[in-house]
Amino acid sequence: MTLLKDIVDNTPLPIAVYTGDQLKIELANTAMIKTWGKGDEVLGKNYTEVLPEIKNQPFFDQALTALRTGIPFDAKDKKVDLLIDGVLKTHYFNYSFIPLKDEQGNIYGVMNTGADVTDLHLAKLQTQSAEERLRIAIESSEMGTYEIDLETKKIKTCGNFNTIWSIESDTPNEELIAKLHPEDLEVREKAHQLAAKTGKISYEARIINEDQSVKWTKINGKIIKDENGTPTTIIGIIQDISDQRKFEEELKKQVAYSTEELRRSNDDLLHFASVVSHDLREPLRKIKIFNTLLQNEKDTNFNENCQKYLSKIDQSTSRMNNIIEGILSYSTIDRTQQPIESIDLSEVIENIKTDLELIIKEKGAILNTCDLPQIEGAPILITQLFYNLLQNALKFSKADQPPRVIITCETTALDDREAVKIIIKDNGIGLDSAFAERIFIAFERLNSKDRYEGNGLGLALCRKIATRHGCTITAMGEKDNGAEFTVTLPLIQTADTI
Repeated sequence: MTLLKDIVDNTPLPIAVYTGDQLKIELANTAMIKTWGKGDEVLGKNYTEVLPEIKNQPFFDQALTALRTGIPFDAKDKKVDLLIDGVLKTHYFNYSFIPLKDEQGNIYGVMNTGADVTDLHLAKLQTQSAEERLRIAIESSEMGTYEIDLETKKIKTCGNFNTIWSIESDTPNEELIAKLHPEDLEVREKAHQLAAKTGKISYEARIINEDQSVKWTKINGKIIKDENGTPTTIIGIIQDISDQRKFEEELKKQVAYSTEELRRSNDDLLHFASVVSHDLREPLRKIKIFNTLLQNEKDTNFNENCQKYLSKIDQSTSRMNNIIEGILSYSTIDRTQQPIESIDLSEVIENIKTDLELIIKEKGAILNTCDLPQIEGAPILITQLFYNLLQNALKFSKADQPPRVIITCETTALDDREAVKIIIKDNGIGLDSAFAERIFIAFERLNSKDRYEGNGLGLALCRKIATRHGCTITAMGEKDNGAEFTVTLPLIQTADTI
């Protein structure tokens, strides 16, 4: 008996024995006492005295019925609410009430065994929940899933598998393959050959319906192997991608159409640029010729001022010719790249001041500049960039005071490259900070055409030139209180051409 008691006490399975109509606790092993959580003093007490919380639960009646009828009672994964440490906690048990009989066959008690399966129950619920979420997700995505037993060739399916294949019930794999477009059979075969090495199946194929309509599908699968490395199962999904394919085809047509339109537009732009540059270059060439003829006129004695003016005309026509060439080159920049050269920015600014000499004198403008570094870039484009900025500073001046333009610079970094930040600040009519980006849009004008001439392309061209050089250009200012343009240029270009 001592051996039996030791075995009962030390078994991890909760065991208790009850007698009488009140189910007096005659025996309870350590595992059962721990499960109840009521302390060690339970022997000799009635079942409901130790576990009052089970009064509204069926266990007392189940145990009493087994005691009175002699019929064992078994339950699987049943909910049990136990009051442990003052907190009512829900558990799940597999438990039994087994009648105990003496030598004469009389029932004298009932043995209660139990196994706490709470963790197993919760894991089962989580699995069911995950499976349910997966099922809902699959159905919502309009995909179908399949599982092929490679030994029996049987297919288990769910979701929209049958709808996608246009079948009523389980169909052998051979019949499904027969529904594929003949041109896609080789695609499927290659996908399965590759899967023998990678374990993954992926291909797109067309299904031919009974009405000969075609449905595009995407099939993804995985080969499952046993412990010996032998393929046993294929699991996967199938998705109807007909709409996606139609969209892709339509997108290709749109891209092709847009590309053709863009090509035509570029050709038209190139033609326009060529015509304009030709129309400008011809009268400019004549001005230069006639100016040269005037300078070489032997019978006319020009005074010092006249000689200076003729020289200025010659310089301006040469400069204008360079600008025309630069604009033409920039309009065809995607066709002909600009070579990278070393540029002395101080020299660029001095040349621009010479070009703008007339308007500087006319307005009494003051231009203060600092020593600017050398950079790399396309000389014509960099010159055009700063020409437009300085010309703007002079053009948008206040009527009651001469323009004052200050150019400063400082070293900085741009995308981890050495760079120079050049700031051009004026005292003109300024700009509203809300329009600081709009002014760089082509043909965008913030001021009256009657008061300020221009075509609205100057700053847009500046932004394009800046982008081409991998630099930035920004604007800020206040209305009636001047504007400030900041150009940040890398000192060294990373390519040979722009």
